[in-house]
Amino acid sequence: MSVKLATPGVYIDEKNAFPSSVVAVPTAVPAFIGYTEKTTRNGQSLVNAPVRISSLKEFHDTFGRGFIPSFQVRENLSGEGFDFEVGGKSYDVALEAKSRFLLYDSIRLFFANGGNACYVISAGSYYKKVEKSVAVVDPKDDKKPAEKTKVQVTQANAITKSALEAGIEVLRSEQEPTMLVIPEAVMLSKEDCFALQQAMLKHCGLDTKSRFAILDVYDGHSARTYDNKDVITSFRENLGNNYLNYGAAYYPWLRTSIVQSEEVNFSNIANKEFLVEILERETKETIGDGKRAEELKVEIRKIKDDNVNIESLSQTLLMSSGVYKAILDSMRTQLNILPPSAGVAGIYTAVDNTRGVWKAPANVGYASVVTPAVKITHEDQEDLNVTISGKSINAIRTFVGDGILVWGARTLDGNSKDWRYVNVRRTLIFVEQSIKAAARTYVFEPNTPNTWLLIRSMINSFLSDLWRQGALVGTTPEQAFQVEVGLGTTMTADDVLDGVMRITVRLAVSRPAEFIVITFEQKVQEA
Repeated sequence: MSVKLATPGVYIDEKNAFPSSVVAVPTAVPAFIGYTEKTTRNGQSLVNAPVRISSLKEFHDTFGRGFIPSFQVRENLSGEGFDFEVGGKSYDVALEAKSRFLLYDSIRLFFANGGNACYVISAGSYYKKVEKSVAVVDPKDDKKPAEKTKVQVTQANAITKSALEAGIEVLRSEQEPTMLVIPEAVMLSKEDCFALQQAMLKHCGLDTKSRFAILDVYDGHSARTYDNKDVITSFRENLGNNYLNYGAAYYPWLRTSIVQSEEVNFSNIANKEFLVEILERETKETIGDGKRAEELKVEIRKIKDDNVNIESLSQTLLMSSGVYKAILDSMRTQLNILPPSAGVAGIYTAVDNTRGVWKAPANVGYASVVTPAVKITHEDQEDLNVTISGKSINAIRTFVGDGILVWGARTLDGNSKDWRYVNVRRTLIFVEQSIKAAARTYVFEPNTPNTWLLIRSMINSFLSDLWRQGALVGTTPEQAFQVEVGLGTTMTADDVLDGVMRITVRLAVSRPAEFIVITFEQKVQEA
């Protein structure tokens, strides 16, 4: 800027010696979409409203806690796979349909594995109010015909594809999230699950090009059958072929320790009358008909009392009934089977914060997990990792001495040499978005060599820092990256006349050593 010189004196004219800098954008900010206990805050709806949180406490304060699931105790007529026996009969504990929501437990798994800041989008509440017609009898005249009246009752909501898709749509207006996770996608029908996962990939690879989808395998708690009902084959055939390098899938589901023993008790059993009957039968078998048995039966019958102290009675039953303990263990085991995507998002976050987004998020321990739901061997993983379709599935495996590890780092585009690895795709997203945000400073600046020099210097400085941190490969910066901008190299005279500035950036992104081959050869003994 020129200084107006009119009055005699000394004038100061400061000039910037350095170009603007590229500020690194966040790389590990997942967005979770799912159902929550609370859907309002301060009178405002939270449905389809992205909320940023950074701890489990913030989730509790804003969205509440988990859904209270309902189970049925029933006789097992097959005599196989039962949970307990009483009087020579087998019984199992079954989770009722529409009695499971996964977001809350998945968020807990995310924070347990290194998760930090994230966005949560509520797709709706666990419950909904519906009107039902009931017959009301006049207490003063029981001979009078009952009159029907409508009352509001609360019942469990249904997880729908449209509600979860609406969450994806509102996420387009948010700039910060870099990952997309929808754990409850696997609770939909198979067709709706795959349609939603395709929408996730489209959102990441077309609508924003700045996010990465972490997917779960439908029915991923089941072992492979290698036939037309095989869970991996079904996943690959139904996922589609678009935007695959913007997502990764993990298998199998996990048996976790997220749900603690104190979170389940007899109040989770829907058919309490049957539960009381079974526990009384057990008491007769183990204790008999004495005074102690009658005292215990009195306690057992309190299960049907709505005003009983649940915690105290549950502890009493635990100390006196092996069947009751088996029922609680079964409920907890079923609730602790979770899809891995949220925990993987936590691992991405931990690796990004400690090593950088360019480090492959693999060979990393999985916290709060007892065991994978399916045991995967070396041979089993061959088809998961390398397949004709290229849709690689990352395995979660158990290794003696190392525990449970994420043992794969491929995107769903495993046949692409450009985008085969998760860290390469995410590193490019990071570099692209960082440079894009910095280049916005130069919009409407003169399209001249001076501006080109400033932009090139700015990008060179940013990439040099990444090279020194190990994100780019090369013994010198010139081998690791190249930045070109200017007339005759990236632009023509027509480009300048049209107001177009073209910048070309070439990168040598580090790739993981996925296969380490060690050759041993015997050497002849020397004299």
